[in-house]
Amino acid sequence: MSALLEVTDLGVEFQTRSGVARVLEGVSFSLERGRTLGLVGESGCGKSITALALMRLVPQPPGRITSGRVVLGDRELMGLPEKAMRSIRGDRMSMIFQEPMTSLNPAFTVGDQIAESLRLHQGLSRRAALARAAEMLDAVGIPSAASRVHEYPHQFSGGMRQRVMIAMALACRPDVLIADEPTTALDVTVQAQIFDLIADLREKTGTAVILITHDMGAIAEMADRVAVMYAGRIVEEGAVDEVLSAPLHPYTQGLIACAPGRRATAPGEALREIPGTVPSLLERRGGCAFAPRCAQAMPRCSESLPAETRLDDGRRVLCWLHAQEGQA
Repeated sequence: MSALLEVTDLGVEFQTRSGVARVLEGVSFSLERGRTLGLVGESGCGKSITALALMRLVPQPPGRITSGRVVLGDRELMGLPEKAMRSIRGDRMSMIFQEPMTSLNPAFTVGDQIAESLRLHQGLSRRAALARAAEMLDAVGIPSAASRVHEYPHQFSGGMRQRVMIAMALACRPDVLIADEPTTALDVTVQAQIFDLIADLREKTGTAVILITHDMGAIAEMADRVAVMYAGRIVEEGAVDEVLSAPLHPYTQGLIACAPGRRATAPGEALREIPGTVPSLLERRGGCAFAPRCAQAMPRCSESLPAETRLDDGRRVLCWLHAQEGQA
């Protein structure tokens, strides 16, 4: 199956008072229609910036997209004028942001906010757009949608606001949906409902999903493939079952060992942790950024970055331990 979204060598940097922070370097992946790619990693590894870069929403300044190609269908997005890119956002590519209360405008009803993209991208009248907005609220499981479409964000619970965000993101039936920590601060019951909703809508519409999360359980349940990010790079990527059952990169192994319910610890034993801290993005890294925290590090790990190795099972890994096991 040909890729719906193709990302190649994406790079982003931010100018700070202390220097230039390279927050993304050489990020590449592809996504097929109706499939889900999970992006996982510690806070600050570059997951959310990857999403903003795909949407061309990196704040400039202080941020800047320094390299890369993003091809959606047959359109290269990085070279598009801003006006053309606005026609893509909310239509062919949509995003569910982490905090629905700060992403929704408190001065407008939820119906008007959903209807805005329908009027902009599909040319619907206000009446028709509001009717479609009510249909979308009903589709995401909000009861009495026809009346609640006229209510304001503060009149909805946290879980309901997140459903509104999903309705807004899916109103125009996008080709690609980016879900950035879509269940942050929600209780586990609502989390399960949100993930079920995204999966159901993906099956019905064929939308491809990029799921950004730190929850390995959600990745196991939702994703077809998973990309593990560390210090702005993808260090391992492959089919979710293979990566979670037999991780290759030491960082992936550490993440899985730290995950509740997946660690090899005795009952009552404390959660494992990865020693050390994420390196400063201001530092020039000559080798693997994970080397100072890696129990399997070799001298050359701190000296140079290995070429990406592609294995026979379709996985790719950025690690000297596996550099001889495939074609770099």
